[in-house]
Amino acid sequence: MNPRVRAAIIILLLAGGGVAALGFWPRGEGGRALSGYVEGEALYMSSSTAGAVSRVLVSRGQRVAAGQPLFALDAGPLLAQRDRAAAALAEAEARLADAGKGQRPQELAIYDAQRAAAEAAMAQARAELARIQPLVAQGIYAPARLDAARAAHDAAAANVRAINRQRQAGTLGARPDALRAAEAQVEQARQALAEADSLLARTGPVAPVAARVEQVFYQSGEWAAANQPILSLIPDDRVRVRFFVPEREIARYQPGKRVAFGCDGCAAGLSAVIDYVSPRPEFTPPVIYSRESRDRLVFMVEARPGTPRTLNPGQPVDVEPLP
Repeated sequence: MNPRVRAAIIILLLAGGGVAALGFWPRGEGGRALSGYVEGEALYMSSSTAGAVSRVLVSRGQRVAAGQPLFALDAGPLLAQRDRAAAALAEAEARLADAGKGQRPQELAIYDAQRAAAEAAMAQARAELARIQPLVAQGIYAPARLDAARAAHDAAAANVRAINRQRQAGTLGARPDALRAAEAQVEQARQALAEADSLLARTGPVAPVAARVEQVFYQSGEWAAANQPILSLIPDDRVRVRFFVPEREIARYQPGKRVAFGCDGCAAGLSAVIDYVSPRPEFTPPVIYSRESRDRLVFMVEARPGTPRTLNPGQPVDVEPLP
């Protein structure tokens, strides 16, 4: 081959390689893309009570909507506990209602009969007093007879008043202290029922927000301890773009500012809003370690992406530096 032609080919190859390298080689200060990755904070779903897992309603990688059931534990023992609490509440409410009532109608009828008899006795005593009083004035009976008739009349009247008071008391409920004690027992039973309902609800939790299922740790039939995660979610609102800014440029990055970023296979025009800037510097993490950035102090910055559903945690991203 002609030496000139060979030299021209070599020059063209070197030039093409240089142009291609510019596309992959990090740009210089002020224009170099900031390296980072997608971070997803897991939300661990568990039950506050131990039990056998009866159903797992989702699978790994599945998307779930807010309020969608996730899993269920065997709720037999808690159902029994809840039924006992409901029965205790019904009993306490019945006692409170009974304490607010008076005696039964049959018991009040006894007072009515006693009052009728006492009123008849008082009428008889009044008539006797009216008969004796003029006779004593005429000297037919001694004054002592009048005193005895008057005493019998007063005793009959007092008996009528006593029976009326007894009947009035019979229509009243329990004493105020007893009523307050009954009300406290009702409130205690109501709280116990609410606690039983809460424990029962936790055996079948639902997704608090829209998320994707990261891992499923237990399957149907396995025994799960209390507060042991059954599965983990990555909520959409916990997906962040985490990137690292050199310390000399960190003043440009403040919460509320929007940054553009890109990743392999992602749609164009992605952006995120900064919501956290680390107050402490650190050396370049190994995940973005390169010859150009080693031994350099950087600050971690987190931004909330506009489309978190399309991003996968751990995915590398390139963030365009702010001017």
